[in-house]
Amino acid sequence: MDATATAHGQSAVVLLSGGLDSTTLLAYAVNAGFTTHAMTFRYGQRHAVEVDAARRIARQFGAREHIIVDIDLRTFGGSALTSDEAVPKDRSHDEMRLGIPITYVPARNTIFLSYALAWSEVLGASEIFIGVNAIDYSGYPDCRPEYIAAYERMANLATRRAVEGATPVHIRAPLLHLAKPEIIRLGLELGVDYAMTSSCYDPTTDGKACGRCDACQLRLDAFARLGTKDPARYA
Repeated sequence: MDATATAHGQSAVVLLSGGLDSTTLLAYAVNAGFTTHAMTFRYGQRHAVEVDAARRIARQFGAREHIIVDIDLRTFGGSALTSDEAVPKDRSHDEMRLGIPITYVPARNTIFLSYALAWSEVLGASEIFIGVNAIDYSGYPDCRPEYIAAYERMANLATRRAVEGATPVHIRAPLLHLAKPEIIRLGLELGVDYAMTSSCYDPTTDGKACGRCDACQLRLDAFARLGTKDPARYA
């Protein structure tokens, strides 16, 4: 679960959304020496433009495999990202810290990690990377260190290879305790071109970021704090 994992050709599953954090995560895993197998989800999200970004990013960083999993979380709704409910815009940072926002997708990381866990068993990989962040984020419950630790414990009770003692599962979240500017700085050091990434919750039909949702505001603020311009396209 820490940021110190290193490997030489060891296989790892990397959850890749196509956004800023997960792209930095993939670059980190590659730099650490892992053979990466990227997994992206097309889950009915209104910002599905990120899936195309993920394809480009997986190629850029030489992922051994990149699979796109189709599931439809619009079946349940419950989030502005998987329903017709409006995405909150122009919220202050203080407002973002109050409660869990409507952009939270119920159990999303649990669903994603379960798919990654299944694939890792098939691959014989013990490492799963997820780009959750507990600092500059909008209060999602499945981005907390307690959640990651609990999921890792569960994974080691639920998989054949772990129970047989062959391959314990490690859920790696190296960005967990980094502020957004620190994540960007790390990515730049690792050669990430953030113009390739898509973070916006409510992009235009041609893929431009709105600049007003929580994700855009956190991203723009982080680049500003680094004294540089966000290279993403904004409406």
